[in-house]
Amino acid sequence: MDSRKFGGILMTGLAALLLVVAAVIPRIPQAATYHNFADHRGWLGIPNFADVASNVGFAIVGALGLYAMLRRSSRIHFLDPREKWPYLIIFLGLLLTAAGSSYYHLAPDNTRLVWDRLPMTIVFMSLVAALIAERISVRAGLTLLPLLLTIGVASALQWRWTEMHGRGDLRFYAVIQLYAILAVILALFLKPRYTRGSDLAVLAGFYVLAKLTEALDTQIFSFGHVISGHTIKHIAAAAGSYWILRMLERREAILE
Repeated sequence: MDSRKFGGILMTGLAALLLVVAAVIPRIPQAATYHNFADHRGWLGIPNFADVASNVGFAIVGALGLYAMLRRSSRIHFLDPREKWPYLIIFLGLLLTAAGSSYYHLAPDNTRLVWDRLPMTIVFMSLVAALIAERISVRAGLTLLPLLLTIGVASALQWRWTEMHGRGDLRFYAVIQLYAILAVILALFLKPRYTRGSDLAVLAGFYVLAKLTEALDTQIFSFGHVISGHTIKHIAAAAGSYWILRMLERREAILE
């Protein structure tokens, strides 16, 4: 079987499997303590300063990425010019993530949290579309891009809707995140059209680090009260985003 067709089957099968899992597992409510982050220290009149300011990394990478993609003398080149669209949306999504996450961390609650999660789904789903375009089919990736974006945004809105009706349910949103990182890992085993495919493993590593430090927010902050796990999460996630830009600038096309 053609490797690209096989990759398409795997991506589709993975999505179907995760949807089935999400449908059968119990509802996942938002933890009541979620908004109680470890580092509440303010500075320069900004509450929760570290968690707010650490979002600057997303803004920097987003701005650098858009500049690198749009300038005429860019080092970023695609075999098919249409492949740039998912990446443009990724970098735009990072700018929106910086704004949404900063807004949320100024006064964390469920109402603001949706503005943190919405732009992240844009980044996740655009990355999946980029991987499909490069590893399976450009046409399929671009065709699925608006659908994937709609599904991602819907997952965050669906969570917010369930919270407003007293039955908060994170299953759909969690599946979106899980699918994105598993798609990155799966792409490592599909035939590439560009070099530096191993950079996807580094991206996955930064994602895992971000999730671990997020879970260990208080424990990390307890070591000297220097920096919290959630602040490190932002830094790790921004570093992973930068690795996407780094990959694009350094890779070369594999001519068959």
